Amino acid sequence: MTGTPDAARLAVVLVRPDSPENIGLAARGMANTGFADLRVVGPDRFGPAAWRTAVHAETVLESARFFDSLGAAVADRDLVLGSTARVRHDFPLVGLPEAAARVREYPPGTRVAFVFGNERTGLTQAELGLTNVRFRIAQAARQPSYNLGVAVTLTLHALAFGDAPPPVSRRGLPLSHAEQAEAGRRFRAMLDGLGFMRATNRAFISAKVEDIFFRMALSAKDRDVILAMFRKALEGPREPRPRRHHPKERTWTPKS
Repeated sequence: MTGTPDAARLAVVLVRPDSPENIGLAARGMANTGFADLRVVGPDRFGPAAWRTAVHAETVLESARFFDSLGAAVADRDLVLGSTARVRHDFPLVGLPEAAARVREYPPGTRVAFVFGNERTGLTQAELGLTNVRFRIAQAARQPSYNLGVAVTLTLHALAFGDAPPPVSRRGLPLSHAEQAEAGRRFRAMLDGLGFMRATNRAFISAKVEDIFFRMALSAKDRDVILAMFRKALEGPREPRPRRHHPKERTWTPKS
């Protein structure tokens, strides 16, 4: 498990789950692999079926937290990975082994969330837009997707027990998800100040900037450098200062 984040710093987020049984199976998969931070977006309680399928994982359900939105559920995370079967050419989709390896690129203290969508519809486009990495779990048959509980278990097993060595170099600690979102908003405001955004392209540019900023999983240093560059661009070029001419020093020679 070298390079894997501390189990206490990894959260599993279930977005609008339909089946209480699947919630219990997801909790069981978390307990099997040593993880316990379960967050649920949408429902505000668990049905009896969730408790029946959460065999020996009742403590995971007992400590679960409920949120009104995905943004709120991952606001305190540094790195957010979303599971999806959708393919978009403008945002890379990686396999599960690469997603697990990507997590290992960051310091063990990085706060990570793995997000799983509704069993039938998956994550919406807007919800996918909040992720830093999107991954897909490979399958042999033409099934549309894995069962939610199975998907959670496979993902966490790959992370906890995968034997891929950690990369030699690691990335810097990313900003929290909320801070990444705020950096994107500031960047869009600067683009607006430069006249780059118009009524006809505002929605497209805003979505594109959000995609780019979350994909980069910016560190604080990355953010400061990018925003500083654009602040300079907004200020415009400085007037060149006139060069000061220094008279050459005269050497005093005594008279003979």
